[in-house]
Amino acid sequence: MDAALIHLLAERFKVTQRVGELKAAHGLAPADPDREARQIARLRALAVDARLDPEFAEKFLNFVVAEVIRHHEAIASDTATA
Repeated sequence: MDAALIHLLAERFKVTQRVGELKAAHGLAPADPDREARQIARLRALAVDARLDPEFAEKFLNFVVAEVIRHHEAIASDTATA
């Protein structure tokens, strides 16, 4: 199960890497607080359905989103200096 989780995270970050490149190419902000809030609400509902603590699910998503934003900021910075 742990291996599956790691592989899913890797796939997620491959996708968000491309999103970061597209955001940078089109001058979009690395973060989207409104979308992130919708994601958190959706994940909390999924957690409840799965009988997982929604607080834990939110903390987990916040950690992942913070890392994605950090990557998007780095991509934007690299794009601006290229």
